[in-house]
Amino acid sequence: MPDLSPPAQLLLPLFLHFGLVVALYAALTWARLAAVRRGEATKNDFARADGDPPAPARIQRNLANQFEAPVFAWIAALLLIVTSAVTVQDVAAAWVFLVGRLIHTVVQCRGDNVALRGQVFTINFLGVLWLMGHAFYVVMDLSLTGA
Repeated sequence: MPDLSPPAQLLLPLFLHFGLVVALYAALTWARLAAVRRGEATKNDFARADGDPPAPARIQRNLANQFEAPVFAWIAALLLIVTSAVTVQDVAAAWVFLVGRLIHTVVQCRGDNVALRGQVFTINFLGVLWLMGHAFYVVMDLSLTGA
């Protein structure tokens, strides 16, 4: 892989997160088709928010989660890029975000352990918190020197 600029390094895990979203859409489609084939649901059931059987419902909820907190990672990344303020810590935080999202997806889609899901959510949330905190610091032009 060629040497990536700091903005590209920051965006890479976010683009990979988009790949997770695409994979979740595919998994949801597959799970719903399987549920229809097994007679657990009809195609019309999916018109309602509560129409999914348990397995597709977990995937659907996780997919919805991908458009909640992760939006803030993108906002922060774009702010850091347009202000030319991307640091190695931001890149690390973006990777923490992605790894946390992946773990959270596995935990949520494979079972109903809400306590564990909350614990692993903390991983990606820390990444987003760093990114938003640094973006806030940069955009608000705060400095430790008071200048």
